[in-house]
Amino acid sequence: MKKSLSALIVAILFTFQSYAQENSGSSADDLAKQLQNPVASLISVPFQNNFDFGIGPDNGSRYTLNFQPVIPLSIGEDWNLIARVIVPVISQNNVFGESGKQSGLSDVLVSGFFSPKEPTSGGLIWGVGPALLLPTATNNTLGTEKFGLGPTAVALTQAGSFTIGGLVNHIFTVAGNEDRANVNSTFIQPFIAKNFPGGKAITINTEMTQNWEANTTSGTINLVGSKVLTIGKQASQIAIGPRIHYGNGNSASWGIRAIFVLLFPK
Repeated sequence: MKKSLSALIVAILFTFQSYAQENSGSSADDLAKQLQNPVASLISVPFQNNFDFGIGPDNGSRYTLNFQPVIPLSIGEDWNLIARVIVPVISQNNVFGESGKQSGLSDVLVSGFFSPKEPTSGGLIWGVGPALLLPTATNNTLGTEKFGLGPTAVALTQAGSFTIGGLVNHIFTVAGNEDRANVNSTFIQPFIAKNFPGGKAITINTEMTQNWEANTTSGTINLVGSKVLTIGKQASQIAIGPRIHYGNGNSASWGIRAIFVLLFPK
């Protein structure tokens, strides 16, 4: 599994690099602002690292690497299709009591946002489309063993140095292992970001999941500071900050998020 995932990542990065142009035309401030827009015309490859501690009665821990490339595709003069994939790789220990350690790939989420290339007259940027949950987990404790499908949408506005918006999706089971619980969950992610000169920004969001089957709510409040920089000729972003957990869905006591993003401006 690790070799296959590594090969996939290398292939995606090679493809992005072959289509990318020199990034001298995009300033750090411009890139920071585009990164706060989930439907921007910017190819990005985030590696989001989440470290969570104090899970469950046995003080469990979990590390989640979310490999989540974002690929904008032009579908005419007025519209883009923004393809977004989230590939979680998890290593966890005693998150379900004395359950021991499990590591591997979790379920993959694929989203597609149909979005106008230009904001509305009022400055609203938006996108809507489908979301697909794929049962790719390599361990039954790391995934649902269910295929899921549902709608997703994003809306935001960017005024001056601020970006304010939100993303939402709802996933429900369409097929899968009948012995496992059905998926019927809503994900909500409101966010606000403040930009500073030099490609710096502070972003706060909450990522809340409501599991309607189990009647549980779980989420995190994430506060991260970020900066766009260039490593050699490669435009990148780094970000780090705390994660505050809440809810009744096997939440952790505390956590940290650290992100590294590769940028491929057109």
